Amino acid sequence: MNGVELVLRAIHHGEQELADDLLAVAGRHSADHEVHHVATDLAAWSREHVERVAGTARHRGLDLAEPHQDDSSPGLLAALKENTAEAPGRRPEPGLLLLRDLRDLHLKAAENSLYWEMLAQLAQATRDDEALELASACHPRTLRQVRWTNTMIKTLCPQTLSSL
Repeated sequence: MNGVELVLRAIHHGEQELADDLLAVAGRHSADHEVHHVATDLAAWSREHVERVAGTARHRGLDLAEPHQDDSSPGLLAALKENTAEAPGRRPEPGLLLLRDLRDLHLKAAENSLYWEMLAQLAQATRDDEALELASACHPRTLRQVRWTNTMIKTLCPQTLSSL
C-alpha cells in the first residue's frame, strides 16, 4: 500500500465517523433547530466525501468497503464512553452535553482536515492529479465543518459555563 492509499483509507474512516457523529448530535439536539439542521447538512457533506474517496480508491484497486485490519470498533468505543460518562441520575445539563458534542465534532473535523491537507501535499509532490482534485474539492467543506463547530462553541460556552 502506498502513501496515497494509506491517507485515503484514513480519510474514508474519518469522514464516515464524522457523518455518523453529526447525525447522532442532530438527533440528540433536535430541539435546537440550528444544531439539528446544520449538523444534518454537514453529515451529508461527509457522506459525499466518503463516496468520493471510495470512488478514487476503487480506481486504484483499493476496496474501502471492507473494514481495515487495524480498525477497532469506533461505534462500540463511542457508546461505552457515552454510557460511562452519563451514569444514571447524573446526566449532564443539555448545554454541557451540547458543548461536549461540539468539542468532539470539532476534533474529528480537524483531524479530517489534516488528512485532507496531507493528501493534497502528497498529491502535489507525486503529481497525482486525481488525488489533488479530490482534496481540493472536499477539504473546503471540512474546513467549514471545523469553523461551524468552533463558532458554536464560542457562542455557547460563555452562557453555558457561566450559569453553572
